[in-house]
Amino acid sequence: MAKIEYDYVWTDKKRILGMPISFTRYILTEKKLITRKGFLSVSEDEIELYRVVDKSLKLPLGQRIFGCGTVVINCRDTDTPVKEILSIKDPREFMKKLEENVDIQRDKYRTRGRDLIAADLHVDCDHDDPDGDDY
Repeated sequence: MAKIEYDYVWTDKKRILGMPISFTRYILTEKKLITRKGFLSVSEDEIELYRVVDKSLKLPLGQRIFGCGTVVINCRDTDTPVKEILSIKDPREFMKKLEENVDIQRDKYRTRGRDLIAADLHVDCDHDDPDGDDY
């Protein structure tokens, strides 16, 4: 099996006590966020960046001591609606690069957050009240 090479924008490993000794690698490309887990048996999860809706930062004391943090990403992905990028170095730098690339991909696909959210709204138009005040 050939190894797939990506054009990395950013990459890091999940850190334990501030050291990158786990077998979980996070890769940010211009189009995708990839999580690769495992040593002998490897699994990958990809999220298209234009599907990212929101992100937040968690800085628990144990991670802050080692200069790490966790980024939580909410996206419109059926496989992984919430993605946690656990215990990475310089999480604010990652969030900045993620935001830049998300904006580029949204402009490319001509989508914005409101377009992604509106796709899930179901409006029931069969109201008996002509004024529309049943709510």
